[in-house]
Amino acid sequence: MIKLSARRLLLYFSLLLTLAACVRKAAPVATATGPETRVYVVRHAEKDLTPGLTDPPLTAEGQMRAQSLAAAIPRQTRLSAVFSTNTARTRTTAQPLAAARALPVLLYDARDLPALAVRLRRDYPNQNVLVVGHSNTILETVDALGAPRPVPLIPDEAYDYLLEVRLPADAARPATAVAHHYGVQSH
Repeated sequence: MIKLSARRLLLYFSLLLTLAACVRKAAPVATATGPETRVYVVRHAEKDLTPGLTDPPLTAEGQMRAQSLAAAIPRQTRLSAVFSTNTARTRTTAQPLAAARALPVLLYDARDLPALAVRLRRDYPNQNVLVVGHSNTILETVDALGAPRPVPLIPDEAYDYLLEVRLPADAARPATAVAHHYGVQSH
């Protein structure tokens, strides 16, 4: 057992306090990308494939996927807007998340994705936005936002992709996109 005199103990304690005073708190490190706009892009959930339907609704499976979309984007991720094309399947996919965040579902024209990209960059800088589209528009939305496609193609039977596009506030930095999956795996 080591015995320390009171004087020696006081000296060690003083030295420890002096060293502690010299250590600085690290400055908060900015994220590598800095401020950015995040655009989450999804395809509508599973739709009714009955022939002849001009505006098919979601199936029961699709309604469950729409509910899982509300849980797929964490609550701490503050959404500023939810966009959908003007079809029952896209609006119904967007609705549970929009309702959970007390946001309206805003409509956009899937035939004019460059206009959507301009609107998102202009009206939602450094914010988070959801865009619900179709199997033949979600990768094209990534293209319109200027990011490389995170996957080469999305099969028609795939409903579980959640694409996350990051648009840096610094226009000199490139946009990026990653592919996630949510809900039950598509068939």
